[in-house]
Amino acid sequence: MTAGGFTFETAERTHVGRVRTLNEDRVLSRPVPGLWAVADGMGGHQAGDLASTMLVEALAEVNTLGSGYAFLDAAQESVQRVNRTLVAHARLSRPGTVIGSTVVALLAYAGHYACLWAGDSRAYLLRDGRIEQITRDHSMVQEMIDSGALNRADARSFGRSNVITRAVGVNDRLALDVHQGPIVAGDIFLLCSDGLNTMLDDRDIHGLIQGRSLDAAADALLALTLERGAKDNVSLILIRADAAVDDTLRIQARGEWAGAW
Repeated sequence: MTAGGFTFETAERTHVGRVRTLNEDRVLSRPVPGLWAVADGMGGHQAGDLASTMLVEALAEVNTLGSGYAFLDAAQESVQRVNRTLVAHARLSRPGTVIGSTVVALLAYAGHYACLWAGDSRAYLLRDGRIEQITRDHSMVQEMIDSGALNRADARSFGRSNVITRAVGVNDRLALDVHQGPIVAGDIFLLCSDGLNTMLDDRDIHGLIQGRSLDAAADALLALTLERGAKDNVSLILIRADAAVDDTLRIQARGEWAGAW
């Protein structure tokens, strides 16, 4: 499908995993207008599947509104609205109730992308044969790495790796982080819940995507995650950007919307 001077091919997968009985992950894929999201209902909390469902349903209603700024603002406001609803709903339940979810969303508009997130669901970018994590986990492990208290090499085996420090539905005030940049033809984005990246490292992910069709890569990522035990729900979306047939449109879009976000 075409959006903003690029055509986007996507492949998405979601699986309950090998241990859990309920899949609290939800995925959203909208090549037009150019919005994709993964939401991971917080395991161990009440109604995590409700929280993740509300997030993708809210984001499914977001449109570009004529500018990159408006598109991003609308996506952020939709997440904030869900946050307020979940917090209010939890207060009507028994004390201590939390109804929460992580979220990572990718927006594409006029030759640029914006990624917004809360929690430890991730976004990666594969470009020119390299892989880069473009989100930063909101987690205890990441904070310990940043402070020097934990070595990155030991993070995967750290006992409290599932403790997150930010999520939708947890607090009245939700801070969403945003990362922005230009889209280059051939870029491949991966959005995933932590059920995938706790089983696979960056080298695994890169090796399973590079040189494959998106559907084959999605199948390979899910298969290896399941093979390694898949202790949590596993969800992923792969998005590849290719130049639209009308190259003039692509060049014009980049010129008019440089720094769109």
